[in-house]
Amino acid sequence: MDLQLSAEQEQLVAALAGLYSKHASSEAVRKAESSDGFDPALWGRLTEMGLVAMAVGEANGGWGATTLDLALAVEQHGRAVGPAPLVEAQVAARLLDRLGDPAVSEVVSGERMITVALHPAVDGTARGVPAGAVADAAIVLHEGALVLVDLDGRRQTFENLGSLPLADISLHGVSPDGPGARVLAAGPDAGAALERATDDWLCLTAASLVGLGARALEIGVDYVKERHAFGVPIGSFQAVAHPLADSATALDGARFLALEAAWAADEDIDRAAELAGMAFGFAGDAARAVTAQALHVHGGYGFMMEYDIQLYWRRARAWTNVWGEPSLAYRRAAAMRLGA
Repeated sequence: MDLQLSAEQEQLVAALAGLYSKHASSEAVRKAESSDGFDPALWGRLTEMGLVAMAVGEANGGWGATTLDLALAVEQHGRAVGPAPLVEAQVAARLLDRLGDPAVSEVVSGERMITVALHPAVDGTARGVPAGAVADAAIVLHEGALVLVDLDGRRQTFENLGSLPLADISLHGVSPDGPGARVLAAGPDAGAALERATDDWLCLTAASLVGLGARALEIGVDYVKERHAFGVPIGSFQAVAHPLADSATALDGARFLALEAAWAADEDIDRAAELAGMAFGFAGDAARAVTAQALHVHGGYGFMMEYDIQLYWRRARAWTNVWGEPSLAYRRAAAMRLGA
Protein backbone atom coordinates (compact mmCIF):
# COMPACT_ATOMS: atom_id res chain seq x y z
CA MET A 1 0.00 0.00 0.00
CA ASP A 2 1.46 3.32 -1.10
CA LEU A 3 -0.31 6.41 0.26
CA GLN A 4 2.11 8.84 -1.36
CA LEU A 5 -0.06 11.36 -3.21
CA SER A 6 0.27 11.56 -6.96
CA ALA A 7 0.77 14.91 -8.69
CA GLU A 8 -2.91 14.88 -9.72
CA GLN A 9 -4.02 14.23 -6.14
CA GLU A 10 -1.84 17.03 -4.84
CA GLN A 11 -3.42 19.36 -7.41
CA LEU A 12 -6.89 18.24 -6.31
CA VAL A 13 -6.11 18.97 -2.66
CA ALA A 14 -4.65 22.39 -3.51
CA ALA A 15 -7.63 23.32 -5.70
CA LEU A 16 -10.12 22.34 -3.01
CA ALA A 17 -8.18 24.14 -0.30
CA GLY A 18 -8.48 27.29 -2.40
CA LEU A 19 -12.17 26.75 -3.09
CA TYR A 20 -13.09 26.27 0.55
CA SER A 21 -10.97 29.18 1.77
CA LYS A 22 -12.86 31.45 -0.64
CA HIS A 23 -16.40 30.07 -0.47
CA ALA A 24 -16.70 28.38 2.95
CA SER A 25 -15.41 30.91 5.44
CA SER A 26 -16.46 30.66 9.08
CA GLU A 27 -18.86 33.54 8.39
CA ALA A 28 -20.51 31.50 5.63
CA VAL A 29 -20.77 28.49 7.95
CA ARG A 30 -22.47 30.63 10.62
CA LYS A 31 -24.86 32.09 8.06
CA ALA A 32 -25.81 28.61 6.85
CA GLU A 33 -26.75 27.62 10.40
CA SER A 34 -29.87 29.76 10.07
CA SER A 35 -30.99 27.89 6.94
CA ASP A 36 -30.91 24.17 7.78
CA GLY A 37 -27.11 24.18 7.88
CA PHE A 38 -26.97 24.35 4.09
CA ASP A 39 -25.28 26.86 1.80
CA PRO A 40 -26.77 26.62 -1.74
CA ALA A 41 -23.97 28.78 -3.16
CA LEU A 42 -21.28 26.42 -1.86
CA TRP A 43 -23.26 23.42 -3.09
CA GLY A 44 -23.40 24.98 -6.54
CA ARG A 45 -19.63 25.45 -6.53
CA LEU A 46 -19.06 21.84 -5.48
CA THR A 47 -21.31 20.42 -8.18
CA GLU A 48 -19.84 22.71 -10.83
CA MET A 49 -16.39 21.47 -9.88
CA GLY A 50 -17.60 17.89 -10.28
CA LEU A 51 -17.11 16.74 -6.70
CA VAL A 52 -20.24 14.58 -6.82
CA ALA A 53 -19.65 13.41 -10.37
CA MET A 54 -16.18 12.20 -9.40
CA ALA A 55 -17.81 9.42 -7.36
CA VAL A 56 -19.49 8.00 -10.48
CA GLY A 57 -17.89 5.73 -13.07
CA GLU A 58 -16.92 7.09 -16.47
CA ALA A 59 -19.53 4.88 -18.17
CA ASN A 60 -22.25 6.98 -16.50
CA GLY A 61 -20.64 10.35 -17.17
CA GLY A 62 -18.55 10.64 -14.00
CA TRP A 63 -14.85 10.87 -13.30
CA GLY A 64 -14.35 7.32 -12.11
CA ALA A 65 -12.32 8.58 -9.15
CA THR A 66 -10.92 6.16 -6.58
CA THR A 67 -12.21 6.10 -3.02
CA LEU A 68 -8.84 7.51 -1.98
CA ASP A 69 -9.46 10.51 -4.26
CA LEU A 70 -12.86 11.01 -2.62
CA ALA A 71 -11.30 10.78 0.83
CA LEU A 72 -8.76 13.49 -0.02
CA ALA A 73 -11.60 15.70 -1.28
CA VAL A 74 -13.81 15.32 1.79
CA GLU A 75 -10.82 15.84 4.09
CA GLN A 76 -10.70 19.40 2.78
CA HIS A 77 -14.48 19.62 3.21
CA GLY A 78 -14.01 18.67 6.86
CA ARG A 79 -11.33 21.29 7.40
CA ALA A 80 -13.86 23.95 6.39
CA VAL A 81 -16.81 22.22 8.12
CA GLY A 82 -18.45 22.87 4.75
CA PRO A 83 -22.22 23.48 5.03
CA ALA A 84 -23.14 21.14 2.17
CA PRO A 85 -23.82 17.36 2.17
CA LEU A 86 -20.86 16.33 0.05
CA VAL A 87 -20.24 12.92 1.65
CA GLU A 88 -23.90 11.90 1.51
CA ALA A 89 -24.23 12.97 -2.12
CA GLN A 90 -21.09 11.08 -3.13
CA VAL A 91 -22.24 7.93 -1.32
CA ALA A 92 -25.69 8.08 -2.91
CA ALA A 93 -24.20 8.72 -6.36
CA ARG A 94 -21.86 5.76 -6.02
CA LEU A 95 -24.74 3.54 -4.86
CA LEU A 96 -26.89 4.53 -7.84
CA ASP A 97 -23.92 3.92 -10.13
CA ARG A 98 -23.43 0.40 -8.76
CA LEU A 99 -27.12 -0.38 -9.17
CA GLY A 100 -27.18 1.00 -12.71
CA ASP A 101 -30.12 3.30 -11.98
CA PRO A 102 -30.81 6.10 -14.48
CA ALA A 103 -31.13 8.65 -11.65
CA VAL A 104 -27.34 8.70 -11.52
CA SER A 105 -27.31 10.96 -14.59
CA GLU A 106 -29.39 13.54 -12.71
CA VAL A 107 -26.88 13.45 -9.87
CA VAL A 108 -23.91 13.87 -12.19
CA SER A 109 -25.51 16.84 -13.94
CA GLY A 110 -26.41 18.48 -10.63
CA GLU A 111 -30.09 18.42 -11.53
CA ARG A 112 -31.06 16.61 -8.32
CA MET A 113 -29.53 16.14 -4.89
CA ILE A 114 -29.99 12.58 -3.68
CA THR A 115 -29.00 11.30 -0.25
CA VAL A 116 -29.09 7.92 1.48
CA ALA A 117 -30.66 6.87 4.78
CA LEU A 118 -27.97 5.08 6.75
CA HIS A 119 -30.45 2.94 8.68
CA PRO A 120 -33.55 1.05 7.50
CA ALA A 121 -36.95 2.64 8.01
CA VAL A 122 -38.70 1.49 11.19
CA ASP A 123 -42.50 1.62 11.45
CA GLY A 124 -42.62 3.55 8.19
CA THR A 125 -40.10 6.25 9.16
CA ALA A 126 -36.42 6.67 8.34
CA ARG A 127 -34.98 8.71 11.19
CA GLY A 128 -32.12 11.20 11.16
CA VAL A 129 -31.51 11.01 7.42
CA PRO A 130 -28.40 13.07 6.55
CA ALA A 131 -29.23 15.89 4.10
CA GLY A 132 -32.87 14.86 4.41
CA ALA A 133 -33.83 18.48 5.04
CA VAL A 134 -32.46 19.72 1.71
CA ALA A 135 -32.21 16.76 -0.70
CA ASP A 136 -34.68 16.15 -3.52
CA ALA A 137 -34.82 12.39 -2.93
CA ALA A 138 -33.43 9.72 -0.65
CA ILE A 139 -32.48 6.06 -0.96
CA VAL A 140 -34.10 4.16 1.92
CA LEU A 141 -34.29 0.49 2.91
CA HIS A 142 -38.02 0.04 3.43
CA GLU A 143 -39.85 -3.24 3.97
CA GLY A 144 -37.03 -5.30 2.51
CA ALA A 145 -36.54 -3.15 -0.59
CA LEU A 146 -34.14 -0.33 -1.39
CA VAL A 147 -36.39 2.49 -2.53
CA LEU A 148 -35.63 5.84 -4.16
CA VAL A 149 -38.31 8.18 -2.84
CA ASP A 150 -39.04 11.85 -3.51
CA LEU A 151 -38.93 13.89 -0.30
CA ASP A 152 -41.49 16.60 -0.97
CA GLY A 153 -44.05 16.45 1.83
CA ARG A 154 -42.29 13.54 3.54
CA ARG A 155 -39.66 15.24 5.71
CA GLN A 156 -39.72 16.50 9.25
CA THR A 157 -36.66 18.54 10.12
CA PHE A 158 -35.29 18.99 13.63
CA GLU A 159 -32.63 21.05 15.38
CA ASN A 160 -29.36 19.40 16.31
CA LEU A 161 -26.02 20.22 17.92
CA GLY A 162 -24.14 20.55 14.64
CA SER A 163 -26.80 22.53 12.74
CA LEU A 164 -26.90 19.73 10.15
CA PRO A 165 -29.71 19.42 7.57
CA LEU A 166 -31.15 16.27 9.15
CA ALA A 167 -34.75 15.11 8.79
CA ASP A 168 -37.02 12.19 9.58
CA ILE A 169 -38.55 10.79 6.40
CA SER A 170 -42.04 9.31 6.38
CA LEU A 171 -42.59 6.38 4.03
CA HIS A 172 -46.21 5.78 4.96
CA GLY A 173 -48.15 5.06 1.81
CA VAL A 174 -45.02 4.35 -0.24
CA SER A 175 -45.57 1.34 -2.49
CA PRO A 176 -43.08 -0.33 -4.85
CA ASP A 177 -42.85 1.65 -8.07
CA GLY A 178 -45.73 3.83 -6.92
CA PRO A 179 -45.88 7.59 -7.55
CA GLY A 180 -42.78 9.33 -6.29
CA ALA A 181 -40.92 6.09 -5.51
CA ARG A 182 -38.94 3.41 -7.33
CA VAL A 183 -37.46 0.12 -6.16
CA LEU A 184 -33.72 -0.09 -6.78
CA ALA A 185 -33.09 -3.52 -5.26
CA ALA A 186 -35.00 -6.08 -3.22
CA GLY A 187 -34.30 -8.93 -0.81
CA PRO A 188 -30.71 -9.75 0.14
CA ASP A 189 -29.38 -7.55 -2.66
CA ALA A 190 -31.04 -4.50 -1.07
CA GLY A 191 -29.45 -5.12 2.31
CA ALA A 192 -26.04 -5.81 0.79
CA ALA A 193 -26.20 -2.60 -1.26
CA LEU A 194 -27.03 -0.51 1.81
CA GLU A 195 -24.25 -2.16 3.81
CA ARG A 196 -21.69 -1.26 1.16
CA ALA A 197 -23.00 2.30 0.98
CA THR A 198 -22.70 2.49 4.77
CA ASP A 199 -19.07 1.40 4.52
CA ASP A 200 -18.49 4.19 1.99
CA TRP A 201 -20.09 6.69 4.35
CA LEU A 202 -18.05 5.54 7.34
CA CYS A 203 -14.82 5.68 5.34
CA LEU A 204 -15.43 9.13 3.86
CA THR A 205 -16.78 10.60 7.08
CA ALA A 206 -13.63 9.37 8.83
CA ALA A 207 -11.58 11.41 6.36
CA SER A 208 -13.85 14.42 6.93
CA LEU A 209 -13.38 14.12 10.68
CA VAL A 210 -9.61 14.01 10.22
CA GLY A 211 -9.78 17.27 8.28
CA LEU A 212 -12.05 18.80 10.92
CA GLY A 213 -9.71 17.77 13.72
CA ALA A 214 -6.62 19.02 11.90
CA ARG A 215 -8.09 22.48 11.42
CA ALA A 216 -9.34 22.59 15.03
CA LEU A 217 -5.83 21.76 16.23
CA GLU A 218 -4.40 24.58 14.10
CA ILE A 219 -6.89 27.00 15.65
CA GLY A 220 -5.90 25.86 19.13
CA VAL A 221 -2.18 26.10 18.44
CA ASP A 222 -2.53 29.58 16.94
CA TYR A 223 -4.41 30.73 20.03
CA VAL A 224 -1.85 29.45 22.55
CA LYS A 225 0.87 31.24 20.62
CA GLU A 226 -1.01 34.54 20.87
CA ARG A 227 -2.43 34.30 24.39
CA HIS A 228 0.04 35.36 27.09
CA ALA A 229 0.22 34.72 30.81
CA PHE A 230 3.03 35.71 33.17
CA GLY A 231 4.68 37.45 30.24
CA VAL A 232 4.98 34.37 27.98
CA PRO A 233 2.72 32.56 25.47
CA ILE A 234 0.59 29.98 27.25
CA GLY A 235 1.73 27.46 24.67
CA SER A 236 5.12 27.42 26.37
CA PHE A 237 3.58 25.72 29.42
CA GLN A 238 3.90 21.94 29.38
CA ALA A 239 0.34 21.47 30.65
CA VAL A 240 -0.87 23.21 27.49
CA ALA A 241 1.69 22.05 24.94
CA HIS A 242 1.76 18.32 25.75
CA PRO A 243 -1.98 17.63 25.28
CA LEU A 244 -1.84 19.48 21.96
CA ALA A 245 1.12 17.33 20.91
CA ASP A 246 -0.86 14.22 21.87
CA SER A 247 -3.70 15.54 19.72
CA ALA A 248 -1.39 15.86 16.72
CA THR A 249 -0.20 12.28 17.20
CA ALA A 250 -3.79 10.98 17.38
CA LEU A 251 -4.72 12.82 14.19
CA ASP A 252 -1.74 11.37 12.34
CA GLY A 253 -2.93 7.88 13.24
CA ALA A 254 -6.52 8.69 12.31
CA ARG A 255 -5.49 10.07 8.93
CA PHE A 256 -3.36 7.05 8.09
CA LEU A 257 -6.19 4.68 9.02
CA ALA A 258 -8.77 6.70 7.06
CA LEU A 259 -6.61 6.70 3.94
CA GLU A 260 -5.88 2.99 4.37
CA ALA A 261 -9.62 2.30 4.55
CA ALA A 262 -10.16 4.36 1.40
CA TRP A 263 -7.40 2.46 -0.39
CA ALA A 264 -8.85 -0.89 0.72
CA ALA A 265 -12.29 0.03 -0.65
CA ASP A 266 -10.84 -0.40 -4.14
CA GLU A 267 -7.79 -2.61 -3.63
CA ASP A 268 -8.57 -4.96 -0.72
CA ILE A 269 -12.34 -5.44 -0.72
CA ASP A 270 -12.19 -8.30 1.80
CA ARG A 271 -10.97 -5.89 4.50
CA ALA A 272 -12.79 -2.78 3.30
CA ALA A 273 -15.76 -3.01 5.66
CA GLU A 274 -13.59 -3.83 8.65
CA LEU A 275 -11.21 -0.93 7.98
CA ALA A 276 -14.09 1.49 7.34
CA GLY A 277 -15.47 0.77 10.80
CA MET A 278 -12.04 1.07 12.41
CA ALA A 279 -11.32 4.34 10.60
CA PHE A 280 -14.63 5.90 11.58
CA GLY A 281 -14.32 4.83 15.20
CA PHE A 282 -10.75 6.08 15.57
CA ALA A 283 -11.35 9.33 13.67
CA GLY A 284 -14.53 10.01 15.62
CA ASP A 285 -12.79 9.55 18.96
CA ALA A 286 -9.78 11.59 17.82
CA ALA A 287 -11.88 14.46 16.44
CA ARG A 288 -13.89 14.69 19.65
CA ALA A 289 -10.78 14.66 21.83
CA VAL A 290 -8.84 17.13 19.68
CA THR A 291 -11.68 19.64 19.42
CA ALA A 292 -12.28 19.39 23.16
CA GLN A 293 -8.61 20.12 23.84
CA ALA A 294 -8.48 22.97 21.34
CA LEU A 295 -11.58 24.49 22.89
CA HIS A 296 -10.20 23.95 26.41
CA VAL A 297 -7.06 25.99 25.77
CA HIS A 298 -9.30 28.92 24.81
CA GLY A 299 -10.69 28.91 28.33
CA GLY A 300 -14.23 30.28 28.62
CA TYR A 301 -13.83 32.07 25.29
CA GLY A 302 -14.02 28.76 23.41
CA PHE A 303 -17.74 28.37 24.04
CA MET A 304 -18.59 31.84 22.75
CA MET A 305 -20.31 31.81 19.37
CA GLU A 306 -17.94 34.37 17.82
CA TYR A 307 -14.98 31.98 18.26
CA ASP A 308 -14.53 29.51 15.41
CA ILE A 309 -13.44 26.63 17.61
CA GLN A 310 -16.99 26.02 18.85
CA LEU A 311 -18.05 25.30 15.25
CA TYR A 312 -15.59 22.40 15.18
CA TRP A 313 -16.38 21.17 18.70
CA ARG A 314 -20.09 20.91 17.90
CA ARG A 315 -19.68 19.27 14.51
CA ALA A 316 -17.17 16.72 15.75
CA ARG A 317 -19.95 15.35 17.94
CA ALA A 318 -22.83 15.82 15.51
CA TRP A 319 -21.17 14.24 12.46
CA THR A 320 -20.36 11.03 14.29
CA ASN A 321 -23.86 10.67 15.72
CA VAL A 322 -25.48 10.81 12.28
CA TRP A 323 -24.68 7.10 12.03
CA GLY A 324 -23.85 6.18 15.61
CA GLU A 325 -21.26 6.36 18.35
CA PRO A 326 -17.63 5.48 17.45
CA SER A 327 -17.91 2.50 19.79
CA LEU A 328 -20.57 1.03 17.50
CA ALA A 329 -18.18 1.31 14.57
CA TYR A 330 -15.58 -0.68 16.50
CA ARG A 331 -18.21 -3.36 17.09
CA ARG A 332 -19.03 -3.35 13.39
CA ALA A 333 -15.34 -3.80 12.55
CA ALA A 334 -15.05 -6.65 15.04
CA ALA A 335 -18.10 -8.34 13.53
CA MET A 336 -16.51 -8.13 10.08
CA ARG A 337 -13.26 -9.59 11.40
CA LEU A 338 -14.87 -12.38 13.44
CA GLY A 339 -17.79 -13.11 11.17
CA ALA A 340 -20.30 -12.47 13.97
